[in-house]
Amino acid sequence: MHHQQHRGPDADVEIGSRPSADNDSPRTGVCADRASGIDTGRIDTGRAAAIRLAAAVATAIGTLRVGAGRGWPGATVIIGNELHRVGFRPLLSDDVAPSAGPGRAALRAVSRPISVIAGLVERRPFDEEWFEHNGSRLRFETHGTGSHVVVLTHGLLLDSQMNRRLAADLAQRGNRVLLLDLPGHGRSDKPRHATAHRMDLYASSVVALLDHLQVGSAVIGGVSLGANVALHVAELAPERVAGLVLEMPVLEWAVPAAAFAFVPMLIGVRAASAAMRPVAATIRRLPRTQIGVLDSFLASAGTDPTEVAAVLHGILTGPIAPAIDARRAMAAPALVIGHQLDAIHPFADAAHLVRDLPDARLVRARSVTELRLAPARLTEVIADFLDEVWARTPQTAPRPARAGTRRRGSGRPAPRPA
Repeated sequence: MHHQQHRGPDADVEIGSRPSADNDSPRTGVCADRASGIDTGRIDTGRAAAIRLAAAVATAIGTLRVGAGRGWPGATVIIGNELHRVGFRPLLSDDVAPSAGPGRAALRAVSRPISVIAGLVERRPFDEEWFEHNGSRLRFETHGTGSHVVVLTHGLLLDSQMNRRLAADLAQRGNRVLLLDLPGHGRSDKPRHATAHRMDLYASSVVALLDHLQVGSAVIGGVSLGANVALHVAELAPERVAGLVLEMPVLEWAVPAAAFAFVPMLIGVRAASAAMRPVAATIRRLPRTQIGVLDSFLASAGTDPTEVAAVLHGILTGPIAPAIDARRAMAAPALVIGHQLDAIHPFADAAHLVRDLPDARLVRARSVTELRLAPARLTEVIADFLDEVWARTPQTAPRPARAGTRRRGSGRPAPRPA
């Protein structure tokens, strides 16, 4: 069985008029020296742009110091000799500026993008494993430990990296969060036939993951495609679903807009696959930034066009969501997150879903990107909802693994290379 653990580095960088600490870390490649301020040629790509941006004004301002630390993004940023916690705050406060000096206006201009970029980098540890289901090898990550299990799935053509920061935050609240790369996505196997890419079959992959880990029941959630997969799980195996977290679900009212967007994409991918294939291969060689949502889009752009076409074809020809009668029979408590100004994920779909489900509440996101770029508010809402679910859910006994899955500790093929 293949098992990997990813851990965050410990590093500090200082730029400015104060002496820089000698920190040449083999784990991060960070190098600071007194003469030049910083050598960004060897620094992690996810932070290099932010540090280059600050270096031009750092000497006039005072000192900029970025500390990675094991708890990233619980890192520290010192600007103008003042200490600020990045943590889960997406932005530095408005008062970040030296008390005087020519760099005051420049510092205000650069502090926000620096803090936004720093807050998006995710380096907290997680475990990575594979299991087999229906002839495919599927990858998943585990964030945190314990009996309060949450399974989150990603959007169409994306992967688990887009939910990695949310998973790490929820793990700090005592949850064990599993991020599954659905078939055809991320580093899971990518069947090149459309019949493998139906949402109801994706739902069976989620149930197989619970069987693989011998988890009796869990909160099932996801974004867009992942939200619809969670609904199919609740229809397929309601006894395994303790609750639902559904971000941007896609129901009947959005089908015309989805078809309008994805049918031309499918035709274009098939028609231009020969030209797209070398571009995708080049993108796969690009270094990753440790910014989950950005890396997820890079992984999507690097997918072979034949595999992309298979996913789109299967999704378009299969069921989108359970029927209304099936939704009305779902007893699990649900948290539905919707937003406006998106034809494929209209707020009306989220509102209709809340009316269909017997025990559901609706939360309006401020934008389609809020949970990825400024997640503090929605993360707190989700964490509180999970606490309520665990308080009312009796612990269930582990279930035996189904045929076709492999338990922890059993032999299985080596994982695909990164």
